[in-house]
Amino acid sequence: MGKKKSAGKSNSGKAGAKGDQQRKVEPFSVQQSQASGWLLPVAMVALSMGLVWALMTMVSGGPKVAGKTQTKAEPTSGSDAGQSEKQASRSKETPAVGSAAVAKSNSSEPGTSTFGPTQLASNPAPDNPPAEMVWIPGGEFSMGCLDPRGLPAGGPDAMNDARPIVRVRVDGFWMDQTEVTNAQFAKFVEATGYVTVAERIPKAEDFPGAPPENLVAGSVVFSPPENPVILDNHFQWWSYVPGANWRHPLGPQSSLAGKENYPVVQVAYEDAMAYCKWAGKRLPTEAEWEFAARGGTAGNIYAWGNEFRPDGKWMANTFQGQFPIRDTAQDGFAGIAPVGQFSTNPFGLQDMAGNVWEWCADWYRADYYQQLSQQQSPVPNPKGPADYWDPAEPSEAKRVHRGGSFLCTDQYCTRYMIGTRGKGEQSTGTNHIGFRCVRDAQSPPEQN
Repeated sequence: MGKKKSAGKSNSGKAGAKGDQQRKVEPFSVQQSQASGWLLPVAMVALSMGLVWALMTMVSGGPKVAGKTQTKAEPTSGSDAGQSEKQASRSKETPAVGSAAVAKSNSSEPGTSTFGPTQLASNPAPDNPPAEMVWIPGGEFSMGCLDPRGLPAGGPDAMNDARPIVRVRVDGFWMDQTEVTNAQFAKFVEATGYVTVAERIPKAEDFPGAPPENLVAGSVVFSPPENPVILDNHFQWWSYVPGANWRHPLGPQSSLAGKENYPVVQVAYEDAMAYCKWAGKRLPTEAEWEFAARGGTAGNIYAWGNEFRPDGKWMANTFQGQFPIRDTAQDGFAGIAPVGQFSTNPFGLQDMAGNVWEWCADWYRADYYQQLSQQQSPVPNPKGPADYWDPAEPSEAKRVHRGGSFLCTDQYCTRYMIGTRGKGEQSTGTNHIGFRCVRDAQSPPEQN
């Protein structure tokens, strides 16, 4: 669990993952927080620093009840991204987004509102490919996202932090075909004895004034309410659960039995980095991740094309039904799914949208694309900004998330769209955040 998060307690609920949806979790309650006097304010702040950044959703245009929007003159957002949306620089022009969303960019402009063609490098895959990894040839492409509002399944959010569209060049690299699985992460832990952030008992010095009994290891779990709620307060569907960690993603009563091929979750940024180091790999940069997800295409809305459900086919594990009450599993999965259940993209990668969020190496800055647009185009191998900045919580150290998760829905979060960005406080994991690794073209042999 992340710093200051142990004090964060929220209302109880049901964990929302396949096979465990009806199991009651026992998190600390808001009533307990109020009874303790000091705890409730800490809880609200602590989870806003960790949980909200894991959620990565924006609410704009007014608070919403699942399935409908309520209009208010001054909407109040319950998410950090909603605040960022209001405070970060906005584009005064809403670009038209067609079904193709592809156009040539003006080469004299470092940042634009259109997509240029993707130019794949001609370098062939090196010999001796690593196991279960896919060669990404590198090349030049347009990175970012147009305003998706008004598109089918486009959702309510303008995605301003993914503009202007910028031209970027990346070198070739290897990428895991899927997210790292529970079986793979277990092998790492067995070999090294590694203890994840969520499994560590918090230190008293990190939580001044917290009673010792509240300093318990745990993590954040999706806990859907039983009835419709206004979608302006994430505490209604997230709970801090003592004992939740990668071995027990929904809490102590859950396990990984039969889920060896599911993506590992409840991992913080440093946990993902530790695995990468052991495996002789690394986390992808945000630019590498998007280049790989696009699969050589230019400007597509999704990793598979420009229709959310081509010919009625589900292409990713997302949320169906009334959010956040119940995932109706029309795509075949209520909650998290095993890796590799949907079609590959043109590069041969799977699960580049939905299922679980994926950590990237970059710091998150709301104005990063504006920074990139001031550099010589194309920007070669960008590694992310030098520091972090989210206008909603500028002191919080956040990293980029990409890809969306099984909780993404056009009612609340549409970051299954390929150019969109997520963000997460780096010491916080949840049951919808995982990762995948990359390797440079010339790297030492893997450790496993």
